[in-house]
Amino acid sequence: MRVLCALAGVAALSACGSIGDKLPSVGSLVTPYKIDILQGNVVTREQAQALQPGMTRPQVRDLLGSPLLTSVFHADRWDYVFTFSRQGQPPQQRKVALFFKGDLLERFEADELPSEADFVSSLDVRRKSDKVPVLQATEEQLKKFQENNPESKDAATPASTGAAPATSYPPLETPGASR
Repeated sequence: MRVLCALAGVAALSACGSIGDKLPSVGSLVTPYKIDILQGNVVTREQAQALQPGMTRPQVRDLLGSPLLTSVFHADRWDYVFTFSRQGQPPQQRKVALFFKGDLLERFEADELPSEADFVSSLDVRRKSDKVPVLQATEEQLKKFQENNPESKDAATPASTGAAPATSYPPLETPGASR
């Protein structure tokens, strides 16, 4: 009996290795949700076009926001870095470097920047098309709807009962009732 149990145990253990090769693992069936990660300053093409040499630091800060990176050792350089990671999409990363001479903007270097509309549309992945639905029905569509839904025709024309609407309502609580 002991030999039979030992053989059954060895057979069961050897089967575990061969079954695992044929069946997908739980890890491949279920993927965890990963949140969208947005870091840094979004700088669009329109903002970069508004930058002009000779602008002061406060003017640049008003236009682009506070820089993500400033260095004590490079006081005349501001860096704006933007990264965006979303599950199922390649990560986006853009850099803009501004160089000052004293308190005035001298020049800037930037990666290819999207327009504001392009950036917003890249965030909304649920929208598949830019086609706006028609929100107005033609006379033919209205007639067809009324033929298919005769009860809605009655609801469309309010019944005149001749009675005036109530102008006073009963109290919500009975006078003298305790709470």
